[in-house]
Amino acid sequence: MKMKKILALIMALCMVMALAACGETDANEGASADASAEASDVSETAESYTIGVCQLVEHPALDAATQGFQDALKEKLGDGVTFDIQTAQGDSATCSTITNTFVANQYDLIMANATAALQAAIASTSDIPVLGTSVTDYATAMDIDDWTGITGTNVSGTSDLAPLDQQAECIKEIFPDAQTIGILYCSAEPNSKYQATVITGYLEEMGYTVSEYTFADSNDVAAVTQSASTGCDVIYIPTDNTAADCTEAIANVVLADGTPVFAGEEGICTGCGVATLSISYYDLGYATGEMAYEILVNGADPSTMEIQYAPNVVKEYNAANAEALGITIPDGYEAIAEE
Repeated sequence: MKMKKILALIMALCMVMALAACGETDANEGASADASAEASDVSETAESYTIGVCQLVEHPALDAATQGFQDALKEKLGDGVTFDIQTAQGDSATCSTITNTFVANQYDLIMANATAALQAAIASTSDIPVLGTSVTDYATAMDIDDWTGITGTNVSGTSDLAPLDQQAECIKEIFPDAQTIGILYCSAEPNSKYQATVITGYLEEMGYTVSEYTFADSNDVAAVTQSASTGCDVIYIPTDNTAADCTEAIANVVLADGTPVFAGEEGICTGCGVATLSISYYDLGYATGEMAYEILVNGADPSTMEIQYAPNVVKEYNAANAEALGITIPDGYEAIAEE
């Protein structure tokens, strides 16, 4: 009898242990299934974004801004971001066609590179976030009178406005004996007009006589440049997209006449200028990309995001043009690297 009781106890104990083991296995399988489901949910909910980039024209400054914008977002989102980059070849109407297509495709964000591209994007949508870059003055571009630094709309971005008072000081520093300054720009670009008006005030305070020479489009550049070169000691060109696209035509005139150009940015200076006080357009585009990340991923509202400006400026000069014109550049200027 004792032996039977012992056997019964052993069998009962084995059954309890087997049931416990089964319960543990089921629990592990359940936990594994839950983890797999959670991972699947993460995979399914991971966001991917499509961004439309409308660039007014191809030239080094705008190209650098677009590249910086892409690099910033690729570093943060990897393969989670796709870009549709379109260039309008300098035509405002084409900008509108491009941005309307972005809106029709319901892209997550539009990056507008240059003022005409920004104005087209604004006209195309009031819902999709729009970030501008290479835009000098948003109040002028958007016709805002009571400018506070934010747009109050679906628009924000970065400005390429270099300190115009410092640019005027550079002109005085390099050309102290000059008497007349000609400001050369495209009349179709409102931000160029803005720069011309502001820097005229600084230059006139320094004693210069200032005249404006404007061209309607690239067809008039050479002729208008000739007039400016003939009538002035020095030419100033602001951050003007048409001029940036026509530096070869400008250089052909000013170098032959011996008229120095002080440029609003490095790309124009490289093409036809002697010196510049310039920002980094790559850094500007990169900052715009960081703003895009905040909007897309962290839910930032562009209507309350302040327009950002380039953190640094640098004095640069075109060594070849300075030598050709016999101009001595003061200390503190960096030679623009030759490509």
